[in-house]
Amino acid sequence: MKALVYEGVEQMGYREVPDAVPGAGEHLIRVEAVGICGSDMHAYLGHDARRPAPLILGHEAAGVIVGGARDGTHVTINPLVCCGTCAACRAGRENICPDRQIISMPPREGAFAQYVAMPEVNLVEVPKDVPLAKAALAEPLAVSWHAVRLALEGLHADTERRALVIGGGAIGLAAALALKAMGVDDVVIAEPNEKRRAFLRDRCGQYAVVQAEGLYPVVIDAVGYAATRETASAQAAPGGVIAHVGLGEDRGGLDIRRMTLQEIRFIGTYTYTAQDFRDTAHAIFDGSLGALDWFEERPLADGFEAFRNLRAGAVAAPKIVLTPWV
Repeated sequence: MKALVYEGVEQMGYREVPDAVPGAGEHLIRVEAVGICGSDMHAYLGHDARRPAPLILGHEAAGVIVGGARDGTHVTINPLVCCGTCAACRAGRENICPDRQIISMPPREGAFAQYVAMPEVNLVEVPKDVPLAKAALAEPLAVSWHAVRLALEGLHADTERRALVIGGGAIGLAAALALKAMGVDDVVIAEPNEKRRAFLRDRCGQYAVVQAEGLYPVVIDAVGYAATRETASAQAAPGGVIAHVGLGEDRGGLDIRRMTLQEIRFIGTYTYTAQDFRDTAHAIFDGSLGALDWFEERPLADGFEAFRNLRAGAVAAPKIVLTPWV
């Protein structure tokens, strides 16, 4: 099969690789759409030791089951493979399973390929009238759905429902959509990139600014750099909640003194639970998250160029979805 392979820092090749082979309890999926994630970009830049070259990246995928009793079924893929038996899994917190694996990270190759093998439990059936490129957004949307759910659960019941989202990429936009789906109508996205800010306003109907002013009961840091954590801890209202979902860099930024004195809660959020993923997928299917027409599609064969364009900041759309069969 053909795949886009990460071969070293800022190097990728589109070439033949061994076919994906499903194991016991797994299905072979013909990948029809796979998004480029920020973590793929981190790996591409050599910033993620968990993803050493050579490796097939990509974990935001949807496709069609090939063979077996469910042959031809359209599915979106939860890429987080968990043991199912540990205390975390039994509690419905599969995302912190100590034995969790995710495709695009050894030992599991990713979905920037024509096929990928996945366990049955990781698949959510997609209605035939839902485009698979849209269904592939379930993974990044679920990341934000999970973060927003935890943030809102952390608020006191009588707290005003307003939110600041730091970062207008796919995760930030998805957080804004999830906030609105969960009843928070007053949402501001802070995004310094002028092209992306215009796209958020004109194409996605979001209120996007260079830098927000004032204090917010909910702050979602969808970037995760020291500078954005500094902003988050400065603009979280007393008694508010910061949900940190970005993985830009691992140190610095938080004003611990202010957070302590103002009882600001900080929640680290990672991926999603299996239920969050299913809930997000169904919110896509029923339209609760809007039209979801803000991604750009490109052939997988042109994936290296897509990464280079993203690296140069030349992509206005929050998400590029690659199509292996174009």
